Amino acid sequence: MAIILIGALLTVAGLVYMAGAAIRRGQLSGGSAPAGSTGPTLEPPRRGLRFLGLSQDWPGLLMMGVGILMLLSVAIL
Repeated sequence: MAIILIGALLTVAGLVYMAGAAIRRGQLSGGSAPAGSTGPTLEPPRRGLRFLGLSQDWPGLLMMGVGILMLLSVAIL
């Protein structure tokens, strides 16, 4: 039972860590509307895919991976 709880906790903690890391990286919404738009948008200006890169998210992915492995090890046994 303890392995299930720890696995679930690690999985949720990894997800929360990655969400928090994305929020801390910068402003998620632009205050001004782009050309041809009618109102403000949530699309950040000039932010590439590096914003969601693995270099900043690896601790969260590691926590989630270990948690999922723990949950699967209980399910297999």
